[in-house]
Amino acid sequence: MPMKESSSKHKAAVIGAGFGGLALAIRLQSAGFQTVIFESRDKPGGRAYVYEEQGFVFDAGPTVVTDPDCLDELFAVSNRKMADYVEMIPVEPFYRLYWEDGFTFDYSNDLEKTKAQIRQKNPPDVEGYERMLAYSRKVMNEGYIKLGTKAFLSFASMLRVAPQLLRLKSYRSVYSMVSSFIKDDQLRQAFSFNSLLIGGNPFKSSSIYTLIHALETQWGVSYPKGGINKLVKAMADLFEELGGQIRLSNPAVEITTANNRVTGVCDAAGHKHEFDLVASNADVFFTYDRLLSTSARGRQMARRLKRKDYSPSLFVVYFGTEGDWPELKHHSIMFGPRYEALLKDIFKGRELPKDFSLYVNAPSTSDTSMAPTGCSAFYVLSPVPHLGNAAIDWSKTGPLYRDRIIDYLDQRYMPGLKNRIVTSRLFTPADFKSELNAHLGSAFSLTPNLTQSAWFRIHNRDKKIKGLYFVGAGTHPGAGIPGVVGSAKATARLILEDYRVEWPNTDRLRLLEKQPVAV
Repeated sequence: MPMKESSSKHKAAVIGAGFGGLALAIRLQSAGFQTVIFESRDKPGGRAYVYEEQGFVFDAGPTVVTDPDCLDELFAVSNRKMADYVEMIPVEPFYRLYWEDGFTFDYSNDLEKTKAQIRQKNPPDVEGYERMLAYSRKVMNEGYIKLGTKAFLSFASMLRVAPQLLRLKSYRSVYSMVSSFIKDDQLRQAFSFNSLLIGGNPFKSSSIYTLIHALETQWGVSYPKGGINKLVKAMADLFEELGGQIRLSNPAVEITTANNRVTGVCDAAGHKHEFDLVASNADVFFTYDRLLSTSARGRQMARRLKRKDYSPSLFVVYFGTEGDWPELKHHSIMFGPRYEALLKDIFKGRELPKDFSLYVNAPSTSDTSMAPTGCSAFYVLSPVPHLGNAAIDWSKTGPLYRDRIIDYLDQRYMPGLKNRIVTSRLFTPADFKSELNAHLGSAFSLTPNLTQSAWFRIHNRDKKIKGLYFVGAGTHPGAGIPGVVGSAKATARLILEDYRVEWPNTDRLRLLEKQPVAV
């Protein structure tokens, strides 16, 4: 049935309860907007969904939390403390990296341990690493601390920051920039793979994204006890405590407009709800192509977005086992025999590559509550081409690909795995498309190339339809938990300015603004 009328001055709808949607909704509700989230799935979280089977807990999506301060700020905005809702624990090392020749590397923010490992592998690269770290901190200061929560709405705003970004050689790729400091091939891989975590090819993504290394070494990698799903629940609980409403299993099917102005949302039950503004945390192409299909602006932008570059998809196997493998860390990266060539196949290839690189998440190494006593919870992820590049029938290919991956892990890293699996499930590119409305089954929306970043990305506020805003991976600054939470702050700034609403807790927010780090 239609929602009750509210006495609030401004009414806002957020489409999608992912990290970006929840973060924006919290900010708006805290500022006095009566805010409603429309979520198509039966739980909040979006990509950060959770499966629970036979006592195992599987976080479905992001598992790496960097810059937890950006999450603390969401609670501080509402005069709350995140620590009262969820316990964040440090993960050390951040990742253990494996290569097929037996070389391993523990990636962490213990700089002395990092340099000792580099020295053992290739002594001259220690000095190069120190210069690379200083460079990545400079980029973080410019690209994340100064610009990560500032919306780019005009080309002029891009031109104002262009000189400094050019001085930092943003036109070079992540891999090219890392290679200018580090000469050993495997160490180059170790310090360039991070852009894959936000859907970027290290050989194509702007060197701006070397900031991820500085971000991790500055604030570490954290994990919410009980899983990422506990962080999602904390955010959802906070939003509802503030008076916001989450409508689960209630997808928006249309953003209604009149005279190039948002008028509201129509849901799957056919109910029309009036709102002053709508912010979409849904896939950007889906928003314009489907939710705004009756609008000339929607059709125009959908045609434009079809010509853009989209990140690859992911193939994920969630599995619970008897026993554990103590040598595995919370996060493991298993590099395959190829690096650049494999990435080319993943980003542009027309078929599924015969080899792969894998990410294994083993949360029960840090948190035994994720699995029954004596058992372990895992997921293994393989980047794969999106459906627009490789039209794979995943209903047939998926089980075969799963078996290949499990065989590989059994033979190389997790002996006896095949005989110890208790439960498993798959999530394929087809599921990204059907479950998450992701265009082409892309896992991270638009690729973070230089020509698809900042002003070149979908703007946080549509320039033609008044009252239409975006939040999440497809808008500035991009994918990843800090990115989408940052997009929420950028979009909230615009909305509060547009509706002449003062920031709540202004003094506290001023204190929370990040300061540049020492280089």
